[in-house]
Amino acid sequence: RFSGTFVGNAESASPAAATSPAAVAAATLPAVPTIPVVPTIVGVPNTVAEGVLNPNEVKPPASGTRRARVLYDYEAADSTELALLADEMITVYSLPGMDPDWLIGERGNQKGKVPVTYLELLS
Repeated sequence: RFSGTFVGNAESASPAAATSPAAVAAATLPAVPTIPVVPTIVGVPNTVAEGVLNPNEVKPPASGTRRARVLYDYEAADSTELALLADEMITVYSLPGMDPDWLIGERGNQKGKVPVTYLELLS
């Protein structure tokens, strides 16, 4: 009999029996470094890996850009977003893996994420 070795051992009075199986496994197994697997798209910088999309580093697709009219003023929440003024015209496109509620918008040399609900997409 192995006293206190198994988490499911009801007879054991060791502290290990009171902890979760994950905690016991973490405490007893050797630490093995893990490498996160992040999908990449050829030609697009891997800025999504850090959880931050830097619109200034992405290039518009060869096809698939559209013009859009801004319906409402929009104040950018951070540097990855583009502030919008109602009735202005911008160019927009999406990127693979991007939230479908957002597009990348360009106005002159400014670029950033814009909410789709603030736009009227044109041809």
